[in-house]
Amino acid sequence: MTETQQTEEELFCIGCGARIQTTDKEALGYTPNSALKKGLETGQLYCQRCFRLRHYNEISDIKLNDDDFLALLNQIGDSDALIVNVVDIFDFNGSLIPGLHRFIGDNPVILVGNKVDILPSALNPNKVINWIQKEAKEHGLHPVETMLVSAKKGNSVDELLAVIERERKGRDVYVVGVTNVGKSTLINRIIKQTGILDSDVITTSQFPGTTLDRIDIPLYEDDHALIDTPGIMHAQQMAHYLHDKDLRLIAPQKRIKPKVYQLNEQQTLFLGGLARFDFIQGARHGFVGYFDNELYIHRTKLENADQFYAKQLGDMLQPPHPEDLADFPELQRYEFSTKQKSDLVFAGLGWITLPENVVVAGYAPKGVSVMIRKALI
Repeated sequence: MTETQQTEEELFCIGCGARIQTTDKEALGYTPNSALKKGLETGQLYCQRCFRLRHYNEISDIKLNDDDFLALLNQIGDSDALIVNVVDIFDFNGSLIPGLHRFIGDNPVILVGNKVDILPSALNPNKVINWIQKEAKEHGLHPVETMLVSAKKGNSVDELLAVIERERKGRDVYVVGVTNVGKSTLINRIIKQTGILDSDVITTSQFPGTTLDRIDIPLYEDDHALIDTPGIMHAQQMAHYLHDKDLRLIAPQKRIKPKVYQLNEQQTLFLGGLARFDFIQGARHGFVGYFDNELYIHRTKLENADQFYAKQLGDMLQPPHPEDLADFPELQRYEFSTKQKSDLVFAGLGWITLPENVVVAGYAPKGVSVMIRKALI
C-alpha cells in the first residue's frame, strides 16, 4: 500500500488529532512526505506543527477556513475557560474576530494588543489602550483586562502571564487570533520564558479527530493547559491582498518613523498601489503619515490621480506586483470631514493624522476598512 493510499484512509496526528495531509503547508495536518514515511515506520506520526512544538518548542501559525473556525468558536463557548484574544495594534479592526462575543459565552477575555514595539515613540500607550477598549466595546467585547505587548521583543509578556494566572482560576487558557497578529510568536515567547516544557509537551489525542483544531500545552500544574488555536484569514485584513514577500509592509519590523507631507488641497498621496489619500478641501497643511518605513509613497495632483493609478499600478505603484494584478480588487473610496485633529486609518497599513476642518478621502481594497478616529498623537 502506498503512502498516498494510507493518507486517503485518514491518518491522524497523534499530537493534535488533525487529519494528516501532504499538499498544503499552511493547512491543518500538513506533514512532508519524508516525515510521513518515517512516522508510519515508527508509529509516531505527527503533523509538522506538532513536530516543531515537540522537538523545538515552536508553534507555527495554521489557517482555518470559516466553517472550521466557527466550529472552534462554538467549542470554546462550550468550555469553562479564560480567553486570550490577540489583536494587532496596527490593524485593530482588521484583526478583531467577527462576533467573538457571541461565541465565548460567559468566559472572561483578556484583550492583548501586540506589536507595541513598532508604534511611534511619541504615542502614549494609555491612549492606545483607551482606544482599543472603546473599539472593543462597540463590537460587543468587554475584556476583563486590556494589555499591550511585543511578542517579538518580549515587552510586558511577564506582566501578561501574571494577569493570565490571576484570571484563569484553575481553568484552561485559549489563545485566539486571526492570522498575522503575532499569536504564534506570543505563544513561542511564553514557552521560552516559562522554560518548564519537556519532550512530552504535546497532549496525545486518544480519539483521532476530536482535537482537530487545537494543541494543548501543559503549562500549569493543575492538569489545565494553554491551548493554541489556528488562526483565520480575516477578509478585512490588508494581508488578504498581499503576496508573502510584501507582508513586511503590514508587519513592520522596526519602530515606525513619522513622515510629514506638506499638501495643498487637490493633492493625492498613493501608498504604493495599496491605498490612496486625497486632500480635497482645506488650507495648506502638514499631514503626518505613520506607515512602514519602506512603503513607497507618491504625491500627485488629484485631477491626474485616476489616470496615474491606472497606468502605474504594478509598475511605479507597488505592491501589488504585475503578477498579482489579476486578483487585486478595485480601491473603494471613503470621504470624511474633520471637526477636530483626527487619524485617517487604513486598516493594517497605517494612518495619516489630519488637522481640523478639512475634507479628505481614503481608498483601500474593497472590504478593507478605512475609518477616522480622534488623533492618538
